[in-house]
Amino acid sequence: MPQPPGCCETPGCSALASLQCPTCLKIGIVSSFCSQDCFKGNWKSHKVLHQLAKGGNKNDSTNEYNPWPSFQFTGKLRPAPRDPLRSVPVSIERPDYATHAAGIPLSEQAVKGSAHIKTLDDEEIEGMRVACKLGREVLDEAAKACGVGVTTAEIDRIVHEACIERNCYPSPLNYYRFPASCCTSINEVICHGIPDQRPLVDGDICNVDITVYHNGFHGDLNETFFVGNVKPEVKKLVKVTHECLMKAIDIVKPGEKYREIGNVIQKHAQANGFSVVRSYCGHGIHRLFHTAPNIPHYAKNKAIGVMKPGHCFTIEPMISQGTWRDTIWPDDWTAVTVDGLWSAQFEHTLLVTETGCDILTKRFTNDGSPWFMDSS
Repeated sequence: MPQPPGCCETPGCSALASLQCPTCLKIGIVSSFCSQDCFKGNWKSHKVLHQLAKGGNKNDSTNEYNPWPSFQFTGKLRPAPRDPLRSVPVSIERPDYATHAAGIPLSEQAVKGSAHIKTLDDEEIEGMRVACKLGREVLDEAAKACGVGVTTAEIDRIVHEACIERNCYPSPLNYYRFPASCCTSINEVICHGIPDQRPLVDGDICNVDITVYHNGFHGDLNETFFVGNVKPEVKKLVKVTHECLMKAIDIVKPGEKYREIGNVIQKHAQANGFSVVRSYCGHGIHRLFHTAPNIPHYAKNKAIGVMKPGHCFTIEPMISQGTWRDTIWPDDWTAVTVDGLWSAQFEHTLLVTETGCDILTKRFTNDGSPWFMDSS
């Protein structure tokens, strides 16, 4: 989920922003300022957003919360107020960006642009196995809560507390200033949705993306869940997305080129009438949240590298009903389809072995099949 940190919202100022308006924090509006001077100088126009969020943003007969009155949404989903930022006990080990004002992962920045793929030793492999197992436990807790009437803010609370109980830091929290402990992406949201107080409604789909940081290692996975009675065409989208992931995993072995993963995924998605999102990719993961290799999910890509035992990375295809193109909400995180049609995603963290690969984030029960295979 790497994105550039936010910039100051003062017109004409593009400085890195690390300050937020206190009133905005209370009512759930995203705001970013680089200094007190910029904040004070922009106050007259900025405070209008407070009035709109508190009830002044009426549209005909509705009173719909909307922190971005001029933004043209592509689909039906709208933002809602958020919960305050959650805290992590000081006793829990945290990554370098957790306490950085702008949430910048300095360790990742130090190797940015390098195509070198780290080969993990036995101790590092064990660290990844433990982190991924704990990440799976956390996602399973979120899965139990995902239902009609539940807010994604409540799911985020459950995820946060499940992380703390396992002595884990929720990796998304403050990563480039991401304001929550997990990503919750609903319907037309492709990825990086920010949990808020909107209740899930019958017929939604909701992806919950979990990463935990434990003893110096990140474990990353996500699944898309049905909420109530989902339309058959949406169920097909979700199932095909999971099939894309599993077909890609099937080719993971020493000597395979990373660029082949996208060929497998796009072939299956297109055969079923869907498209593959291009803006986001799988990634290397271990002590760093995101690092080499980059793994595009679309065909004929130019990914660099050949798989070797000890390589650890994610595959996380995002598959859409319509176009593959995306746009971003003004919160600088929420990626949505430009046509408003729905998108689904699944993700596993994988370790290349001498003979193939281990799915480090696989389910513990039955045969590892996704939750929906037993019920539909």
